[in-house]
Amino acid sequence: MTMSRRSLLACMTALGFAGRATAADISFGSAAAFGPETVRDLARQLAKQDFVPTPEVPKAWTDINYDAYRKYWFRGRDALFADSDGPLHVDMLHPGLWYAQPVRIDVVQDGTAREVMFDIALFDRTDDAPDLPIDDTLGYSGIRLRAQMERPGIFQEFAVFQGASYFRAIARGLTYGLSARGLAVGTATEAGEEFPDFTRLWIEAPAMGSNTFRIHALLDSPSVTGAFRFDITPGDRTDMSVDCTLFPRVDMAEVGIAPLTSMFLFDETNRGRFDDYRSAVHDSDGLLVLNGAGEPLWRPLANPRALQVSAFLDENPKGFGLMQRARKLSDFGDFEAHYQDRPGLWITPQGDWGRGSVALVEIPIDREYYDNIVAYWRPREGLTAGTENRLRYSMRWAADPAPGLPVTRVIQTRIGASPVRGQVVTIDFAPHEILPSDLREVEPHVSIGEATLIHAEVRRNPETGGARMALTFDPGDITSLEMRAQLGIGDRRISEVWLYRWTA
Repeated sequence: MTMSRRSLLACMTALGFAGRATAADISFGSAAAFGPETVRDLARQLAKQDFVPTPEVPKAWTDINYDAYRKYWFRGRDALFADSDGPLHVDMLHPGLWYAQPVRIDVVQDGTAREVMFDIALFDRTDDAPDLPIDDTLGYSGIRLRAQMERPGIFQEFAVFQGASYFRAIARGLTYGLSARGLAVGTATEAGEEFPDFTRLWIEAPAMGSNTFRIHALLDSPSVTGAFRFDITPGDRTDMSVDCTLFPRVDMAEVGIAPLTSMFLFDETNRGRFDDYRSAVHDSDGLLVLNGAGEPLWRPLANPRALQVSAFLDENPKGFGLMQRARKLSDFGDFEAHYQDRPGLWITPQGDWGRGSVALVEIPIDREYYDNIVAYWRPREGLTAGTENRLRYSMRWAADPAPGLPVTRVIQTRIGASPVRGQVVTIDFAPHEILPSDLREVEPHVSIGEATLIHAEVRRNPETGGARMALTFDPGDITSLEMRAQLGIGDRRISEVWLYRWTA
């Protein structure tokens, strides 16, 4: 270590943060033993103690806006492992804006862990960046992972861990969209949501020639602690293998496992509510569930006028995820946001997850800047104080991450008023070998509750080459309907199950 952190802080304070720092090497703390059970043991011991929140950075750092926050950046040449020929570079992320609580970061190598000491000299800034106070509460807010995604020698970003227990990733050729997090607690409850934090991250030094990287995380909140291990392999799809153990401090009835967070503003189902030049605005357009019975369920996302929560009861689900099936620029008409390039994310449970439900929370929003979609697995019995709960699952980030199934899938939903009577719904299904050449053999199987079904038919969509189911129904005085539709030939079902909550 060339300089102690306290000496560096004193020096920076004396010079003023306006002075641009010269190049600096990363400094490390003292070595501590690290093994396979280290993080789990820490979480177990922490759960026996009262929760102590992490001190926040000075308020001046969180009072800045997004433009000011972007005027500081980590120098890529100082990234962890950048001075080797290894396959991974890791950037430190600075605090401020939404990131008020620092995260301790350690590097693990040869059975020992060393803390990466916070060093403001590792960050460059623009000449008009605001001067901000430096004190001992400052620390990194997270990490950015970079690998050779497109060309040898060019390290590109593929994953970020930053903010509470949030993290996100992309695959080759995609742009950031939806996020994941370690745990959801009390989502959409009257008591309010609790956001556990990853308070510590450990980065294992990558092995030469390997394209899989291991990150450990310690989770902490008033209700629960947890130990997480992520094995991450970037590429045409980015795969994550997750092994987590949760230690509840209190009984937790409302807990979400493998939670996903996304944004849905509008598409063809609610286009009339928005005065916007674009055809659609969303990071994800549907929830896909492959339930324990092997039945694929597709639920188009909604931006409701009031909060709505849906629960898809199940036992040992085979998988679930948020998808982005709109993949053409013309689906959105936005040259800058590239919504057509946002990834989907598929969760595959491992082992026995028991009974519970895949929950979908949809929150009203009027701007695309807010995430309003949450999906997760909710165990039926919740989690009990004093227990240890180990869960394993895989995550696949890709344009089309869900497993292929021998049915035709839903690719688009449209809803609007009929010019004659009632409401019209059209559901487009992708081309698939399971569809017969003569679609008169295909029957629409429809359930719309107490509403009146006026007409239902299946026709060929000449543009997609797949099938379109068209429904006309009269809701009468009903203000909310749970709708279900599927294609079939005789007793055989040949499509995903389309599910939708229609509201007047």
